[in-house]
Amino acid sequence: MKTTIDIPEAILKESMALTGATTKREAVVRILEEHIRRERMARLVRFSGTFDDSFPTNEQIEAVDEAGPVAARHARAH
Repeated sequence: MKTTIDIPEAILKESMALTGATTKREAVVRILEEHIRRERMARLVRFSGTFDDSFPTNEQIEAVDEAGPVAARHARAH
């Protein structure tokens, strides 16, 4: 999409330097992509720690792994 915007020169130059972009367009796209990535991560973090107590612990998962494939199939079935 083509658009015209007024970006302060100092901010654009710093953005280009920090991103390693060689063009103004590349700098703006990289900055927007990074912003989107960070926002998505922040939204995912809000869900951290929201599993209920029925979610298996690492120790429970390792115990099933150590018991072998037959026990693992049995554990998944129940």
